[in-house]
Amino acid sequence: MSDENRRIAEELIEAIGGKENIDTAAHCATRLRLMVKDKEKIDQEKVEEIDKVKGAFYNSGQYQVIFGTGTVNRIHEQVIGLGVSESSKGEQKEEVKQQGNKFQRLLRTFGDIFVPIIPVLVATGLFMGFRGLVTQPEILALFGLTPDSISDNFLLYTNVLTDTAFAFLPALIAWSTFRVFGGSPVIGIVLGLMLVNPALPNAYDVGSGDAEPLRFLEFIPVVGYQGSVIPAFIAGFLGAKLEKWLRNRIPEALDLILTPFLTLLIMITAALFVLGPIFSAVEAGIMAGASFVLELPFGLSGLIIGGLHQVIVITGVHHLFNLFEIRLLADNGLNPFNALITAGIAAQGGAALAVGLKTKSAKLKALALPSSLSAFLGITEPAIFGVNLRYGKPFLMGLAGGAAGGFFAALFNLEATGMAITVIPGILLYIGELNTLLLYGITNIIAIGVAFALTWAFGYSDKQLNN
Repeated sequence: MSDENRRIAEELIEAIGGKENIDTAAHCATRLRLMVKDKEKIDQEKVEEIDKVKGAFYNSGQYQVIFGTGTVNRIHEQVIGLGVSESSKGEQKEEVKQQGNKFQRLLRTFGDIFVPIIPVLVATGLFMGFRGLVTQPEILALFGLTPDSISDNFLLYTNVLTDTAFAFLPALIAWSTFRVFGGSPVIGIVLGLMLVNPALPNAYDVGSGDAEPLRFLEFIPVVGYQGSVIPAFIAGFLGAKLEKWLRNRIPEALDLILTPFLTLLIMITAALFVLGPIFSAVEAGIMAGASFVLELPFGLSGLIIGGLHQVIVITGVHHLFNLFEIRLLADNGLNPFNALITAGIAAQGGAALAVGLKTKSAKLKALALPSSLSAFLGITEPAIFGVNLRYGKPFLMGLAGGAAGGFFAALFNLEATGMAITVIPGILLYIGELNTLLLYGITNIIAIGVAFALTWAFGYSDKQLNN
């Protein structure tokens, strides 16, 4: 096996233009990430023909070759053994940060900030789903119980599980933003906690009319920022910059005392009285625009989002949707966006599955079938870059399947209790109600079935192998 992996590594290095064209190599869970000097020297067709390669593409300053879980570790080891310099993902990120236009760098920054937060939000969504499941009358009846049998203490315990992450969301965002921009994360946490201090009127209570904002100087309204994303991000960004600026100017003997003191004093004042009101309005405008699309009648939102989401994923702009989903969950604990993007993801798996079952090519079959399974687990990169985009029409048929599944989900207002997991793992976000779980299953069946049928009938023929 090691000899085979070494041969693959040698072929890959040659197809990329030799060791002299590769600066460094790193890897993530599924992809080998190579920093190359001249992307014009890459022989894309030759790379894609190498055994075990499930797709390859140039993105965000890196040439990324998809091998899949486990395999990528072994290929990376062989590439390094052949003399290519190794770097960590963090070191490559520093190189990548200098590449691309301002918008691309902004998107990467959003990803760096929100990705570390997502696991706790996924856990919160699962807690909400399980709470809904165990409190259903039908489930309780199996144990001879009724909803009235549930103690208040148990409900309080579940509230601790489901409410904590979103109650302190600005603290998570400010912490991560400080971390990304080189500030002290602990100062970011405290700054974020100040934004949701219980002494301030709760933003949700003010919004519902149950509380009044504080009035400073008789005209500046001040409230807490529960559930806010952009104000916490801006406060974290400026706070990290301010801390670094102060640290370079305050004498070392006073740094420990004055730097955190001045950073927190200046930033919480600016956040409560200036930044918060301004960027809360900006965030409200963004949410209003996104909600307008999401609330289009007659299933139109599902057609649009389910049909186009994977196109957006290819461009990398999909990181912006994290902000939208987080706000949806923070506001009401439900996320209708998840079902629509699930349809798009499942459909690309359905298209790759059709290619894998229809082709007589053993190599393509070995690539397409595992890629479809990966998509059904929520990861579409192998299916999109390794199969569907390569032959063109399967990708388009996948978009059609996504639109069909999204249309159905939108018609029934299907909503998840969390974010970031889709298709098969996404089931856990819909188990709170049996009817919702059934609708989620039908959404995936429609998306996969339409994409599979269209790809089988019109989207792929082995004649394309020779083109």
